Amino acid sequence: MAEEAVRTPIAKVQSAETGLRTAIFAGGCFWGVEGVFSHVKGVTSAVSGYHGGTKADATYARVSDGRTGHAEAVKVTYDPAVVRYDELLRIFFAVVADPTTLNYQGPDRGTHYRSAIVPTSAEQARVARAYIAQLGAAKLWSRPIVTRVEPMKAFYPAEGYHQDYMLKNPDNPYIRRWDAPKVRALRSLFPEDFRASYRKG
Repeated sequence: MAEEAVRTPIAKVQSAETGLRTAIFAGGCFWGVEGVFSHVKGVTSAVSGYHGGTKADATYARVSDGRTGHAEAVKVTYDPAVVRYDELLRIFFAVVADPTTLNYQGPDRGTHYRSAIVPTSAEQARVARAYIAQLGAAKLWSRPIVTRVEPMKAFYPAEGYHQDYMLKNPDNPYIRRWDAPKVRALRSLFPEDFRASYRKG
C-alpha cells in the first residue's frame, strides 16, 4: 500500500511572498511529487529533475546508483496569491512524502530518494524550518522527522520522458500503486487546493 496520508495542521508561520515564485521539493521518486503538485491550484509548473551534485552526473542512469549526491526533486513554480509556500509545505508533508523515513520512500531506496526541502530564498527557509519544528512538536508520526532543509544548489531538469510522467502513464503499475493514491489524498484532504486538471510542467 502507499504511504498513509496525514492531516497536517495549518502553519503558524505563514509566508509573505508576492509574484511568481519557485520552490524545490524532494520526496522519493519525482513522478509522484510532480503528480501531486501538478494538481494544486496556483501551481503554474512542476518540473522533475535532480537537485545537488554536478551537471555531468545529472542523468537518471548515474543518479540512480545513489552516489552522485543528487536527490530526485521537483521544481515547483507557483503564485503565492493563490497558494502560499507554507500551504505547499503542508501538502508535501500530508500526502507527498513520509518525513520519518531516511533515504527511502515506499519501495525506493537510496540517498537520491531522500526527503528534503530546498528553499530558494531566506523567506522560504524561515517558513520551512518553522513548519518542521511545528510538525515535530505536534508528534503526528510515531517516529522523528528526518526531512532535511538543504541549501539551494543547482537544479537540473530530468530527461524528457520523466516530465509529466503520471499524466502520460496513468496505467503504469508503479503509478497506480504508489502515486495515484497521493493525488486522491490531495483531493480528499485539500479539496480547496485540488485542481482536477493536470498542469503540464
